[in-house]
Amino acid sequence: MFQQLFDSIQEKVTLTPAEKEICKTFFIPKKLRKKQTLLQEGDICIHNAFVEKGIMRSFFTDEKGNEHIVQFAIEGWWITDLSSFLTKSNSIYTIEALEDCELLLLTMEARENLIDIIPMFERYQRLLLQNAYIANQARINSALTETAEEKYIKVGLAYPGIIKRVPQHMIASYLGLKPETLSRVRKQISNRI
Repeated sequence: MFQQLFDSIQEKVTLTPAEKEICKTFFIPKKLRKKQTLLQEGDICIHNAFVEKGIMRSFFTDEKGNEHIVQFAIEGWWITDLSSFLTKSNSIYTIEALEDCELLLLTMEARENLIDIIPMFERYQRLLLQNAYIANQARINSALTETAEEKYIKVGLAYPGIIKRVPQHMIASYLGLKPETLSRVRKQISNRI
């Protein structure tokens, strides 16, 4: 436990061995079985979760009962409802394990205390937020301008691990496509290879 977290941190900033030991004390290890939820729509999000092992998804259900996946998180990624986490408002998302998962949870209070003690952790968090914002903008642009085939290819190239580990109907949901459309796209791509 903590290896993925420290690898993620090391990509952005450097912590001393002593800072790493301090850092460990602020996280709550949590295991979830497949299909268990970390956050239920309507609850207040009290944790920012780092995925050490497994894969999580964040989604909402519309008034017709259709699920819309907004995020996947594999090993080395964070997942939360940031709006609910920061504002203490009710979440519009459910966060669920797609595989058995090992998580490291960080509460807002622990996060603020950790930042006070290890200022480099704030830089790490800021860099993560910047990258998330950039990725979100790219996803919006993709949704508005790209064909179904372009979206699928882009996701497959950027996140091959997700494509292989997540059911295709969930990939379709993430891309804003109907499962049958994604099936058609996959068939067209495979016919050209």
